[in-house]
Amino acid sequence: MTRALMIQGTGSNVGKSMLVAGLCRAARLRGLSVAPFKPQNMSNNAAVTADGAEIGRAQALQARACGLPPQADMNPVLLKPETDIGAQVIVRGRRLTTAKAREYASLKPALLDAVLGSFQNLKARHDLVIVEGAGSPAEVNLRKGDIANMGFAEAADVPVVLCGDIDRGGVIAQIVGTQSVLSKADEARIKGFVINKFRGDPSLFDEGYRMIEDRTGWRGFGVAPWFPEAWRLPAEDALDMTASPSSGSFHVVCLRLSRIANFDDLDPLSQEPGLRVTMLPPGQPIPADAGLVILPGSKSTRGDLEFLRLQGWDIDLLAHHRRGGRVLGICGGYQMLGRVVADPAGIEGPPGETPGLGLLDIRTEMGGDKSLRQVAAVHADLGLPFTGYEIHIGRSDGADRARPFAHVDGAPEGAVSADGRVAGSYLHGMFSDDGFRRAWLRRMGVAASDLAYEATVETTLDALARHLETHLDIAGLLSLAR
Repeated sequence: MTRALMIQGTGSNVGKSMLVAGLCRAARLRGLSVAPFKPQNMSNNAAVTADGAEIGRAQALQARACGLPPQADMNPVLLKPETDIGAQVIVRGRRLTTAKAREYASLKPALLDAVLGSFQNLKARHDLVIVEGAGSPAEVNLRKGDIANMGFAEAADVPVVLCGDIDRGGVIAQIVGTQSVLSKADEARIKGFVINKFRGDPSLFDEGYRMIEDRTGWRGFGVAPWFPEAWRLPAEDALDMTASPSSGSFHVVCLRLSRIANFDDLDPLSQEPGLRVTMLPPGQPIPADAGLVILPGSKSTRGDLEFLRLQGWDIDLLAHHRRGGRVLGICGGYQMLGRVVADPAGIEGPPGETPGLGLLDIRTEMGGDKSLRQVAAVHADLGLPFTGYEIHIGRSDGADRARPFAHVDGAPEGAVSADGRVAGSYLHGMFSDDGFRRAWLRRMGVAASDLAYEATVETTLDALARHLETHLDIAGLLSLAR
């Protein structure tokens, strides 16, 4: 009979996603058929499944930890923020609507059937399902109609373990305070806790650990030290990516847009020893030593064009180009490089047009069906094949399309400027291909490395599982599942 266990957190970004990925790999290494599940996720960093659905990037990593391809059932509700008050609602991998926060609150109860249906689909195929909550169950003002935390746990009758983050401080208050605001029924559903991201000697927290057990009556399942190799795994939140540990001589700068989306393109580059990768925060100028500036994907292309101009990055980009620097736009970043971005139907915001940066002679118009697919492409200049995926709305055309970035199914894709130093493409994930990445970097004068990116992700997941096995009571955690 399939069992399930849910990991909830005392807040956002306490390490739930990484903890679930490690537990999934640990369970798999113990011979179990295991699958990840997150009822509701909020992220603009999505993965595309083989059948053209989209789910949160964290669930794709967790699926990989389980040895499974990503599937829509693993994240049945995905919210993709387009503004400060509204988000696109993706249900079982397909866009349902765009809703403001109050509108979504009234929509949530109707989504519970889809959430439970996806959960049951996974349970029917696996020995164990490890569920990740969203935000915190302490947000009791959102308890009515909840499908992400205790509302789901109650509906699916799943036991819960609470994860606290000691790195941000106040972990005793995090856990004890969470218990204090829960209803008695929700409190009873929590079977224990784990402490995450400890730096230094864990024995120094022995007294605090016992204090949490005494005050809550919950069982502690261990203290997980900080996992130093976490940067080698794809990050879900752009705030988790600031700079690469490498200090190579070639400086790659990525602009951290306000609605940045699908920035996993940077993950392989950040591990290249010849590169120094910077995720540039708002308010800072583009460094003069940048060799390549990347404009990443965006969930709101026109909105992020305005955001980019507010930072003065449009002026910096022109200066960077005049100095001989290179620019690469991916997806929304590709659209921004053109002459204009038009949204006559108001798909991403108010209807209208926004002038682009003018570094590529193309025009983009939002409209049509959303392109969601995994692709095999061939780079136009290098003649090398690579794989990637598309996840965008809009079509781009113009004179620079005569110089495509790549070919997909024999058709031109993307655009390159006449001087060859500005390129744009709708294709994400290209740099995960080791052969293509090496050749593309050599073309810019960067020494190629022997990095095997996909293999590195696998070995890091194994190391994460060993890390958790060493410091947590994995057998005890798995015994809770029912």
